[in-house]
Amino acid sequence: MTIYDITPAITEHLSVWPGDAPLTRELLSDVRRGDVCTTSSMRATVHLGAHADAPGHYIPDGLSIGECNLEPFIGRCQVIRVAADRGSCISPDALQTPVIAQRVLLATGTFPDAEHFNEDFAALSPELIQSFQQHGVVLVGVDTPSLDLLSVDNAPTHRAALEQNMAILEGLMLDDVPEGIYELIALPLKLIGFEASPVRAILRSDGSQ
Repeated sequence: MTIYDITPAITEHLSVWPGDAPLTRELLSDVRRGDVCTTSSMRATVHLGAHADAPGHYIPDGLSIGECNLEPFIGRCQVIRVAADRGSCISPDALQTPVIAQRVLLATGTFPDAEHFNEDFAALSPELIQSFQQHGVVLVGVDTPSLDLLSVDNAPTHRAALEQNMAILEGLMLDDVPEGIYELIALPLKLIGFEASPVRAILRSDGSQ
């Protein structure tokens, strides 16, 4: 079995959305200083690295991430590569591969360095989300910081995903993952009241697909 870790390393160098809180760590005790154990605290946006968005991220009174159904975050998944221009919004016609799984991860290659935030990453169109719904897709994931363009107001693609009851993963690392069918495991933390959660996202393949 092959395991692909599609989560960027969580370090203080990891970039975050403009205005969000980057990761900082405070060392509270340290065995290297003679303490009994090492303990630390962290401060960061919950949209850190690979993360899951909840409806509460973009609508009032939406579910928090700790209240969301976990089933979309585990199961048969398809990685699809799409030729996308920087700053473009990907339409259904841009996909050259048929959708055959309920979870779809799109590799756009438009956000190549997780430690340096480029604002011209590609995004998904609401029409693409609607086309996924016709294939029974329950989760969509991207290798960029957001389903929506940085410059777009009102998060139309996020809202389209909500209308289709579709879970969202963002900030994935898909450069080294071949197109194909995998098992996705990307569970969010049970954070009640929070609008998102970091995930440790992996793909498993037994080589038979």
